Order: sequence, then structure tokens, then C-alpha cells
Amino acid sequence: MRTPDRDHDDFDDDDGRDSLTDVPGGVRLQKVLAEAGVGSRRHCEELIGAGRVEVDGETVRRFGARVDPDHQVIRVDGKRIPAKPGLVYLAFNKPPKVLTAMSDPRGRATVSDFLGGRSERLFHIGRLDYDTEGLMLLTNDGELAHRLAHPSFEVAKTYLAEVTGPVPKDLGRRLATGVELDDGVASADRFRVVDRSGNRALVEVTLHEGRKHIVRRMLAATGHPVSRLVRTDVGPIRLGNLKPGTSRELTTREIGELYAAVGL
Repeated sequence: MRTPDRDHDDFDDDDGRDSLTDVPGGVRLQKVLAEAGVGSRRHCEELIGAGRVEVDGETVRRFGARVDPDHQVIRVDGKRIPAKPGLVYLAFNKPPKVLTAMSDPRGRATVSDFLGGRSERLFHIGRLDYDTEGLMLLTNDGELAHRLAHPSFEVAKTYLAEVTGPVPKDLGRRLATGVELDDGVASADRFRVVDRSGNRALVEVTLHEGRKHIVRRMLAATGHPVSRLVRTDVGPIRLGNLKPGTSRELTTREIGELYAAVGL
């Protein structure tokens, strides 16, 4: 006798162990999980059977449960997954002398020049000025992009800055206490000196401020003008060894961490 094939769309394993109402014409849950990059369908079935998957806040234990990935919130181990088809999440290492824009009437290099002609309409999360390098996030997930960019969610960003030295021991305290700028006080969440060499220093600054040129202005106001600035982290996402001018897709885990950072 042929055993039922769990990957066949007509097979539903409904043992009544949960009360989630199936969506008419919906997609089987393990298929949604697999296509979101959680793992193979067999692994996704194991996650479902172990009670580690939630749909709209309800634990689902049926392999054949049918869901609507466009409208329902699906979580694995408490972290939301990018279930809606067609969503793109990229990390991009912006080189210097590149505009944070998708086009420029003056013909200058823009972010879109490095994305290989992607057809999706992508939002850039957190601008970097023309001379600043480093990590940018790009997505067509409008809700996530809005929250990551909105100051009320206070998503931290970390920068490496090459500055004029020497750096006094109390600079970290001064930045944490707050620096008076022409548009109000700005403060850093964390600060450390990474390296010192003669009259130059490499420092790391973490803050959740989003005002224009904020890191450059804060350090200049304390007497340490920035000669080079690189963003290394946006929330839980790290630049790592991504080469300038290249991009990579975020992992399912990273996307879930971004969702969690903004309460989605």
C-alpha cells in the first residue's frame, strides 16, 4: 500500500490538536514555512509537531493546516517569519561617493546601480550621506521599512569613525550625557575607542538618533572631526565581511530579529 505523501497538496493531516480555522484555498503551513527559508518541509513538519509554530498567536500542530501568508502572522519559536510571497530583504554595503537614492538626474552613482537591475521597488532604511560608507537595509516590506525608519522605535545603529585625536578619557561620558547641536541635544548610547595611532583614532559610536549627519556633527562638536565614517550595524543586522558595493539577502533569522526589534 502506498503511504500518503505529505508534500502532496491534496494531503491534509488534521488530527484535531488545535483549533485554528483553515483558510479556504489557503497554503499548507509547512509549505509556507519552507518557502520562507525556515528549512525543508520535513523539518518544518517537525517544528509544527513540536508546537513551535504559531499562526495569529495560536499554536498550530496540524501538518495540513491551511493559512493565508498574505494576511496572517506566522511565528517560529516566537519570531515572525517573512511569509508573504515576493518580499525582499537585503543588506548592502554602500561605498563612499554613492547617493542613497534609486536615481539621480545629475548622473551620479546611486544605490540602484549596485543592485543588478532588480525589478522590485525597494525602500532604503536609514539614509547614509554621500561620503559615508557601510550597512544599508533595502526591502519592499513597507510596514517593516516604516517602523525601522521611525524614531519612536529607537532602532540602534553603530558606526566606526576615524577622527582627529587624541581622544580624551571623558569623551564617552560627554557623548552619553549629550552634546548641544543647533537642532537640539544629541546623545550616544555607547562609545568606545577601537584604536589609537598618533593624532588619529578609530572610535565606535552607537546611537538611535536619525538626524542628518548626526555622528559627524556630534564628534565635530566635541573637537574630533570625522575623516571617514562607516556604519557597521542596524539593529540586529551586522555588516560583517560584506564587500563594498555588494549586497546579500537577509536570513530568515535576521528578518525575524528585525520584526522583533520593531514590535511586529
